[in-house]
Amino acid sequence: MAERLRPFLHHVASAHLMMLETPLPNNTALIRQIGPTDGSGITSQVVTINNKQITDGTSLPSYLRGWAGNVSMNTVFAGPEGWLIISDIDDTIKYTKTSESTGILRTTFAEEPMPIAGMPELYYRIHRELAPAWFYLSASPYNLYPFLRGFIQEHFNPGTLILRDSSWMDISELVKSFTVNTMEYKMDRIKKIRRWFPQRQVLCIGDSTQKDPEAYAEIYRKYPNWIQAIWIRKVTDVPHLEEQNSPERFEAAFKGIPDNVWEVFEQPDEVANLVDELKINNTT
Repeated sequence: MAERLRPFLHHVASAHLMMLETPLPNNTALIRQIGPTDGSGITSQVVTINNKQITDGTSLPSYLRGWAGNVSMNTVFAGPEGWLIISDIDDTIKYTKTSESTGILRTTFAEEPMPIAGMPELYYRIHRELAPAWFYLSASPYNLYPFLRGFIQEHFNPGTLILRDSSWMDISELVKSFTVNTMEYKMDRIKKIRRWFPQRQVLCIGDSTQKDPEAYAEIYRKYPNWIQAIWIRKVTDVPHLEEQNSPERFEAAFKGIPDNVWEVFEQPDEVANLVDELKINNTT
């Protein structure tokens, strides 16, 4: 618990500049200034690299120059075309119980994170067949980045982890992040991903606890040639979700969207064969 709570106690560095260094295959290095950070200590920007030796899927280490503790990371490069997966985290791939505030706090701070049964195998199959770029999109604040990053690295394919641009010092705000304005937040971030990869084919995966069906449906209506499929996990291992899981809810959310685009499932193996269909449709 102390380790997971620690990021909520750290003071953030606002208006901070950093130097990012990425060694390249031709024995040179890309050095770029990133920042300044905002009031929450966060910065987001695009760094372009013109190097023909870097192809889709290339993984290279990157470092922050002059940063105490030798801060490093692996950067996986993605080309403009191919598949792209946008996956929710809580109650889609990680057991969180987002419908209950006590469940959120217990599964986030007191329990070992548990993957949803069958989802690691499904994601491995997706990665093997489609070789996509992965984006994990959560309404959690960036204080939980170390916790969620470790969970994904242990159970799922590495990818870009996108969280709310906030670093709260107040734990009470954590529960709100899972439920307040989640649809607007996710739509905004998905539009940002599209600006990065407008030519990729996209599979969106979420669950029924919050607003994933409605958010993904609205994005499809806006970009029908970009979104190829939407899969929603109907959460049945959490009580009091009768309304969220009703057929009427899904029919209303996906009204006007072709039936072959969206799928609601309870067990991951129900959509496993759809991975092959996506692959076939992509090559025909």
